[in-house]
Amino acid sequence: MRTAILASGRGSNLQALIDACRNDTLAIKIIAVGSDHAGAGALKIAEDAGILTGIFQAEDYSSRQAQEDDILRWLRENQIELLLLAGYMRVLGPRFLRQAEFPVLNIHPSLLPAFPGLHAQRQALEYGVKVSGCTVHFVDEGLDSGPIILQEAVPVLAEDTEESLSQKILAVEHRLYPEAVRLVSLGKVKRIGRRVQILQQEELG
Repeated sequence: MRTAILASGRGSNLQALIDACRNDTLAIKIIAVGSDHAGAGALKIAEDAGILTGIFQAEDYSSRQAQEDDILRWLRENQIELLLLAGYMRVLGPRFLRQAEFPVLNIHPSLLPAFPGLHAQRQALEYGVKVSGCTVHFVDEGLDSGPIILQEAVPVLAEDTEESLSQKILAVEHRLYPEAVRLVSLGKVKRIGRRVQILQQEELG
């Protein structure tokens, strides 16, 4: 499955996905990595891995729509079949999502629907939850509101800081995201409204 990844930051989830491909635990081909920041660490990771890169900085476009149209054109040119958001800090607009001919997945550092948006780990600590975690979900037109594919919990300890909780959740993300992508790429994920069913071998047609 021809896959592209959009990332804004250092690219640790991108690296986890690349590693999973190299270990033959993930049967996708990462064709391209795009970013809205020219200095993003994710671009360096992609270049080192010999993956095509693209830069789509907001300041280079007259509008958000123009930026997203250019990203969509680039994805189509590369015949992308699956788009993964890995720390991509811009919300994709409804027009982009309606026109995309491929599924779009995201990973978020909370147990959605709790604590969507930015600083989810800080939100969790401020609220006083005893358990947080991460969620892989399909992207829809809302903010971190798409149908949930996989979730995994992480205990929140009394001594946790935003940094320590972030690191614990990130370690789980690096395992959970490749697993969710594997299930999607193998056709083992079935959407029924908002519910996502993971198909067993005997249910695969």
